[in-house]
Amino acid sequence: MNLHTLLNVLPLVKLPNENPTITDIVQDNRKVTKGALFICIKGLTVDGHKFAQDAELQGAAAIIAEQPVNVSIPVIVVKDTKRAMAILADAFYNQPTRKLQLIGITGTNGKTTTSHLINQIFLDSQVNTGLIGTMYIKIGDEVHEAKRTTPDSTILQKTFKKMVDADVKTAIMEVSSHALDQGRVFGCDYDIAVFTNLTQDHLDYHHTMEEYRRAKSLLFSQLGNTYDHKKPKYAVLNIDDKASEKFQKETAAHIITYGIDNEADFFATNIHMSASGTTFTLHSPEGKHKVNLQLIGKFSVYNVLAAIATGYISNISLDQIIHTIENVKGVAGRFELVNGGQEFPIIVDYSHTPDSLENVLKTIQHFAEKRVFVVVGCGGDRDKTKRPIMAQIACQYGTDPIFTSDNPRSEDPLDILRDMESGVQGQRYITIPDRKEAIYYGVKNAKKGDVVLIAGKGHETYQEIGGQILDFDDRVVALEAVKER
Repeated sequence: MNLHTLLNVLPLVKLPNENPTITDIVQDNRKVTKGALFICIKGLTVDGHKFAQDAELQGAAAIIAEQPVNVSIPVIVVKDTKRAMAILADAFYNQPTRKLQLIGITGTNGKTTTSHLINQIFLDSQVNTGLIGTMYIKIGDEVHEAKRTTPDSTILQKTFKKMVDADVKTAIMEVSSHALDQGRVFGCDYDIAVFTNLTQDHLDYHHTMEEYRRAKSLLFSQLGNTYDHKKPKYAVLNIDDKASEKFQKETAAHIITYGIDNEADFFATNIHMSASGTTFTLHSPEGKHKVNLQLIGKFSVYNVLAAIATGYISNISLDQIIHTIENVKGVAGRFELVNGGQEFPIIVDYSHTPDSLENVLKTIQHFAEKRVFVVVGCGGDRDKTKRPIMAQIACQYGTDPIFTSDNPRSEDPLDILRDMESGVQGQRYITIPDRKEAIYYGVKNAKKGDVVLIAGKGHETYQEIGGQILDFDDRVVALEAVKER
């Protein structure tokens, strides 16, 4: 595609005299190849305008910027390069999301599990799927590494183009509040938007819960304001969460609800939990159905209800949906049982927010007979206000809280631990800064009837300390600890 044709999608832009062929669109100067269009983005820590000359040296054909830059290739100055990047990427890749069923999932907790449940429902119905999320990017049968929950708009649209080329029919993606606020998903033509829940997280970025909620609401407003009765759009909302009331007002799409505490289009009653699974009665537009899950916890029921509702409005039979749901064994790092032959359960979970930690610990109380060891830390360079709250929850629901490091990043791990300890002064806990030692301590001291929860990192296979990325997998360390008992 030549530069002039591409720029025609931007209003009030003066076309340069030169009209080179554009071979790629990038915002990372390290990824510039010959013929690429380099877009200068002012990020939170780095300003892409400083790398315009580097981009030219690496073969960039033209540059989009918010201010003049000193290069000899064409420079197109726009008011907002992030917005322009999304529009240009959508055009360059020939609007791929118009050729897919696109399902977006947002919320504080449950996005990953819900997306995997939905993905499995479609796969079992012989639908070729794509998946974009925290753990990886999947295009048909191919799996690629994910750098962040929701990629920037250029990578996103390029990924969707690959999905279209691979004959993917339905794409499911986690949509973070950061991505919504920063416009990374501008141009994505969502068909279904799913809301899981809203609890405290990311206040280091959003500052207030109201601003956090506003960012989440953008997914539902971006469903559009028109009706195509051949291809309707839906907002699937957790009716038990108060944020859903506002989301309903902020979207023109059809509203589908699910819940537990309140009647909804899809809701659950008679919930019973054990160490091996959960049963409940599903109420749906087709009546009542008994559901037997291999997943554990009330939070799992919420995730399942969201997935059931999404599958149903996508014209998949309820019997098929229930069959899939009942056969799902779980998602890596989400209430994952680690079995090394020990006589007590070890659970690894991604719970890194107060609400998710509380939910997991409340679930454990249903089957813990004696002590509950809680190995928990908090990430560095993230919301500091939740640290004492996480500690309070660990002490409230665990008999043996063990405070340790998570991903300290650039912060001193001891400073993070002091923030946690400030919320539980006078209460019983121990602090072991080294995460491996903390896990070993919990596993070594647990006995039959006890439970060990290792919270915070879940599926992650690394630990980020002082700018270094070190190999670290809670599940592997736990198994090593079992062997050395």
